Amino acid sequence: MYRTMNVAAARLGVERSALAGALLAFAAATGILPSAAASAGSMFEVKERSVDDLKAVYATVRSTDEINARVRTGGTVASLAIARGSEVKTGDVLATVTDEKLALKMKSLDAQIVGLKSRAETALAELQRQEQLAQKGFAAGAKLDEARAASEVAANALKSAEAERAVITQQVQEGNVLAPANGRVLTLPVTAGTVVMPGETIAKIAANAYVLRLELPERHARFIQKGDPIAVGSRELSGSDAPIGKGSITLVYPELQDGRVIANAQADGLGKYFVGERVLVWISAGKRNAIIVPRAYLFNRFGLDYARLEGSDGKTIDVVIQLGQPARLEDQGEALVEVLAGLRPGDRLVRP
Repeated sequence: MYRTMNVAAARLGVERSALAGALLAFAAATGILPSAAASAGSMFEVKERSVDDLKAVYATVRSTDEINARVRTGGTVASLAIARGSEVKTGDVLATVTDEKLALKMKSLDAQIVGLKSRAETALAELQRQEQLAQKGFAAGAKLDEARAASEVAANALKSAEAERAVITQQVQEGNVLAPANGRVLTLPVTAGTVVMPGETIAKIAANAYVLRLELPERHARFIQKGDPIAVGSRELSGSDAPIGKGSITLVYPELQDGRVIANAQADGLGKYFVGERVLVWISAGKRNAIIVPRAYLFNRFGLDYARLEGSDGKTIDVVIQLGQPARLEDQGEALVEVLAGLRPGDRLVRP
């Protein structure tokens, strides 16, 4: 009986020891008690640094060049090979303009050319015959000169008809409206069957060189300048709201329009955007002092953000902090984040 009681007591002691160890481990992990591993981790001293005061604004995608594809010869639009939004390359046939009168003129010239060829051949044969007779002394010089003149007139008439036919052929070829540059079709004011005159616009093409047009309040005039970096947001609203591209200000217009500063920005990856599409952009609106710390030194517990500080006695304590917007800065490949409240310069952070 005593042996059984001793065994039960020993088992109870082991269970109590295991429970106590588990509670201590949980307390150390949650920060209730300082952990030796945390105090032995790497340290980071909190300092204020000057950062760009980023403001979120909307920019509009614009084309640097908008080129009109115009008709060179009048007529009727026989066919259209494009639609609004189509991608085109330089030299592509956008539309075909035909004129029935050109076809009739070409048929008439073809008939004239056949007759002029026959006339020129007859005149040439007569000239050769007169030359042979003149060599034998049986033809007068006047007849030879008359045959030579008739042959030259017939040959020149044939050349004139052929040149006129070449002009008509060129006019028919110019009925093909070609794309003047690489880009995207913005507007298409005509349809098949439309009667057009020389110089009319068949399509308006936006060149592939796109820029971001920013319209900022007048108070930004003293901050924004050429060369300032920007961050471009995604095309749709997302939870992360993280930037997907970078760029810079390329031009600040020297004139205010309706109380706004107009500026152009260059960014990568704008070729797939629609002209006129609005894009979220972050720009610098001056400098300010802020507390920026590495994200690795912060952690989240029960929906709150914490930082682990090292006290003067060497122990650690977890404090609640308030984070700012997602950081758009990087320091040697390490993600940084702004802390709005809970930390002050001189605090020493411990990596959790």
